[in-house]
Amino acid sequence: MEFLITNISKYIMVILIIAYTYHGFRSFNIKEDDKKRKLINKMRRLIFYIHFIAYLVLFINIKNEKILIFYISQVVVLALFFALYQWVYPNLSRLLLNNVMFFVVTGLIILTRVSFDKAIKQFVVISISFFISLFIPLFVAKLKVITKFGWAYGFLGIVALLSVFVIGSEYRGATNWILIGGFSVQPSEFVKILFIFAIAGLLSQSTEFKHLVKVTILAACHVLILVFQRDLGGALIFYVAYLIMLYVATKKPLYFFAGLGAGIVASYLAYNLFSHVRVRVIAWQDPFSVIDNEGYQVSQSLFAISTGGWYGMGLTKGLPESIPIVDSDFIFSAISEEMGGIYAICLILINITTLIMAYNISAKIQGKFYKLVALGLTSMIGFQGFLSIGGVTKFIPSTGVTLPFISYGGSSILSSAIMFAIIEGIFILNQDMTKEYREEEGTPSRD
Repeated sequence: MEFLITNISKYIMVILIIAYTYHGFRSFNIKEDDKKRKLINKMRRLIFYIHFIAYLVLFINIKNEKILIFYISQVVVLALFFALYQWVYPNLSRLLLNNVMFFVVTGLIILTRVSFDKAIKQFVVISISFFISLFIPLFVAKLKVITKFGWAYGFLGIVALLSVFVIGSEYRGATNWILIGGFSVQPSEFVKILFIFAIAGLLSQSTEFKHLVKVTILAACHVLILVFQRDLGGALIFYVAYLIMLYVATKKPLYFFAGLGAGIVASYLAYNLFSHVRVRVIAWQDPFSVIDNEGYQVSQSLFAISTGGWYGMGLTKGLPESIPIVDSDFIFSAISEEMGGIYAICLILINITTLIMAYNISAKIQGKFYKLVALGLTSMIGFQGFLSIGGVTKFIPSTGVTLPFISYGGSSILSSAIMFAIIEGIFILNQDMTKEYREEEGTPSRD
């Protein structure tokens, strides 16, 4: 009976996530508010259906009453978050909220399967993070007032990054963690937000060449510190976000291509200077030829993905524990193995709808500062997802970054939740500004 339920459930979850993904893309073409709201509510119900089926299977196979209690706790908190966000912010982007909560649910499902203790810790961090993020959109309208502190944000970020050389600890080859009272904190996760505020504030003030040189030096300092910490994934994320913001702020392709060229040269130098970079490139080129050493992690990831096939082995039926660091860097492999290739592909497509929505927010908002903040945060989240999924699928060399909102990690979850809240706040601000404009022009508001 357990085997039958597990096998039937994986096909049902595939159907449900296909429906969710389809509705996400379809929502872009719906203009009427009532129809869009009904569609978004349907998507929300699909999240709870997937959540219920997954935990039913986990409970049946593991037979631990704690899983049932854990599931009920999640349902209560998720329903509370949905209700609170909509009550406090009636004009929020419901699609963005839905997608973020879908990622959170998927992460909790697979973490419960891989490590129940870590799933509980993750749930606590998620609850705290989203409670904090609930208040952030209230202050977004005041962000523009502090744009003149761009240099201060930049120097504060550099100090935070440098602090790990004094009080930091090495973890998985990178010296970018600080231990505080038994908890590990990764400063670079929060410096991301300071970095985006700094660059957005400075680029919104001026795009003259002399000013751009100074801003570029500031950005380069952040990137180089991360390189010396051997956090190459983080350095790439900062660099790409800056490059995109610079191009949008100046509208000069020359700067973008010059930055791209500099990035290629830097990659070549990193390959020759750092042994761990060469190890990752070797593992990427042919992981099976070095499967006993450098290529073991990537090889196990590819085995898991191929074993899962289109529909997955079914929750608890795979061997995700055979993949090193499966709960964070390689969580996408575990999802592919037990929940299936179709589920994994839909996960990527849902990421794409999230990015489309967030970039659309950046394009529509009035004010260069807000535009650049939304653009920078979205670029960071999007590129981090690309690095994470690309690394585990051997599309690019592994960079050791987490999958936003899904992977295990308190610093990553909290910083991602703050980024999401800021983007939501900018969307709400744009809605309010549009409504005021319509009222002044005498045009009926669609709200």
